[in-house]
Amino acid sequence: MSTLFTISAPSGAGKTSLVKNLLEQIDNIKVSVSHTTRKPRSGEVDGINYNFVTKDKFIQMLDKGIFLEHAEVFGNYYGTSQEWLTEQLDIGIDIILEIDWQGAEQVKQLNPATVGIFILPPSRAILEERLRGRGTDSDEIITQRLQGAITEINHYDESDYLIINDDFDRALIDLQIVINSQRLCQTQQTVKLDRMLAELLGKKVN
Repeated sequence: MSTLFTISAPSGAGKTSLVKNLLEQIDNIKVSVSHTTRKPRSGEVDGINYNFVTKDKFIQMLDKGIFLEHAEVFGNYYGTSQEWLTEQLDIGIDIILEIDWQGAEQVKQLNPATVGIFILPPSRAILEERLRGRGTDSDEIITQRLQGAITEINHYDESDYLIINDDFDRALIDLQIVINSQRLCQTQQTVKLDRMLAELLGKKVN
């Protein structure tokens, strides 16, 4: 039995770095590769970081009902493929969706069993410092991202877990704990350990 996780955070909270490191330390988990109309940033690879498509292509896919969820962020569109997601969950792989609060809300409505995780920066000042430290955005874009961050943070209470990314290593451990705790919950373990439980209870094992 696999789990769908949504991980949301304001831009600059360190979500992408945390998820990247998480994948190196936990097995049987993948990040959904979203489709987006935004231009690739330096170092990003099509099909690995995102599936980069034109706006016209995205709208065609949207009209065909391909996306589980979609949203517009800073003038760019993002969407998650329903078909790919279902295939991965069906073969027992946990999936992480890195999406904003709008997408997380859509996913939760369609799949109530989704586990929502929200990553927060320790302060607004540190958030701005991180955004400026990227050196990739203009002052205008940074101002937009800071304004967007407040909107995003307003929806923290719609998640199941809150993680503060003040100390990166501590935040990474907290994220691992959330994933592993979900895997150890009774409903998950009952499916995984059905034969062992039957044997312990003296029931016939097929």
